[in-house]
Amino acid sequence: MRVEIWSDIACPWCYIGKARFEKGLAAFAHREQVEVVHRSFELDPGRARGEVAPVVDMLAKKYGRTREEALAMEEHVASNARAEGLGYRTEGRDHGNTFDIHRLLHLAKARGRQDALLDLAYRANFAEERSVFDTAVLARLGVEAGLAEDEVNAVLADPTAYADDVRADESEAAALGATGVPFFVLDRRYGLSGGQPAEVFTQALDQAWKDRAPEPSAAPDAGVCDTDGSCEVPA
Repeated sequence: MRVEIWSDIACPWCYIGKARFEKGLAAFAHREQVEVVHRSFELDPGRARGEVAPVVDMLAKKYGRTREEALAMEEHVASNARAEGLGYRTEGRDHGNTFDIHRLLHLAKARGRQDALLDLAYRANFAEERSVFDTAVLARLGVEAGLAEDEVNAVLADPTAYADDVRADESEAAALGATGVPFFVLDRRYGLSGGQPAEVFTQALDQAWKDRAPEPSAAPDAGVCDTDGSCEVPA
């Protein structure tokens, strides 16, 4: 059974959702027969490459909040991340265009290192003082994930490399009706949106394994980031 996950490195609920999904998958009886594929989705595709801003300042400007209010928003998301055992810095993080990251993730997919690079990129972006929007940092992450340095540099130097793959993923997400991430598709029959609790993922995996009906199942609302850049926190 295949599980496809559309996500963006800039999305905190994707970071949290990946951890929760993996816990849910670990509790699934047929976990060894599940193939997980990560797909591209840009939350801020209109942002120019190289245009980087501090996350807290960006949130304050976007939502017309004070810096203190924006920081409180970040702290709320951080509490969810930390509850999953994830590191999360509320200050000192950058926000920028993620297209290069997605292109490099497609190289990693071709080399069987996609999950490793995704974990490193999430950790660098949310838990460490390393900006994934710095090409030099991104190149080092690629090598740390086990990719050949010359291949990493070649992809990052060529803006067309794997660009069609990223666009194809995004077009497919639109065709499936995805307007935000994380977005999970199980066996092309069941869809879940947001950073659901681990037990919801386990239940969905069980259902997808047993029930071959084509109608998608729905799940309760959960944390999700959408294309206007907002990241909702569930009540």
